[in-house]
Amino acid sequence: MLLSCIIVDDEPLAVRLLESYVKKTPELELLASFTDSIKAVNAIKALKPDLLFLDIQMPNIDGMELAHCLPEKTRVVFTTAFKEYAFESYEVNALDFLLKPIRYNKFLAAVEKARNVVMPSPPTPPQQPSTVFIRVDSEWRNVAIEQIVYVSGMKDYVLFYLDNMAKPLVTHLTMKAVEDMLPKDRFLRIHRSYIIAVDKIQKVDRNDCVYIGKEIIHIPDGYQQTFQAFLETRIIKQKSSGA
Repeated sequence: MLLSCIIVDDEPLAVRLLESYVKKTPELELLASFTDSIKAVNAIKALKPDLLFLDIQMPNIDGMELAHCLPEKTRVVFTTAFKEYAFESYEVNALDFLLKPIRYNKFLAAVEKARNVVMPSPPTPPQQPSTVFIRVDSEWRNVAIEQIVYVSGMKDYVLFYLDNMAKPLVTHLTMKAVEDMLPKDRFLRIHRSYIIAVDKIQKVDRNDCVYIGKEIIHIPDGYQQTFQAFLETRIIKQKSSGA
């Protein structure tokens, strides 16, 4: 997506310089250029550019006055030979302030700032941890989440059953704490005393028993609805990915 822009400057040489900069900047699309600020006002309101390169000292309507009557989405980059206007430019929420003679690297920096404001990158979702720390006896074990098959509760302790270990890791935790610790899209609580890795399920029989690892877990009524919703969601995803 291109950033649309308009140039307004009463000096033809300044307009031509900015036009040359726009031409060699792939992110920009020039809609119009004006040396007359009065003519520029109506065009800006009609075209609603993303970006306006605007001189400050101009006859009839100066840049500061013009900046107060812009469309809401239009961002302003002031271009002027007078640095004393810098402070005033920020009072009208200018995106940037370029001092003449304008260098191309400064121009590019202003365009990049505009792109980040007009077309911000979507937020990067936080990465889920690949391991969890479990206290076993007097030491901490760093356990790979992908190796967890299921977790079983036993009074004030839980047992972590892993792919690569014959005996479970026993730690002093509650099942609620384990639920909060493990990724919700990969683990499901199907019983007061069991949390399972959904990708490690071998089968579910007609008696609502889940076969996982060396365990057969019957899903009680209180967890049936949640488990059925999980199954339906998984089946829908499989069908859509296979379509």
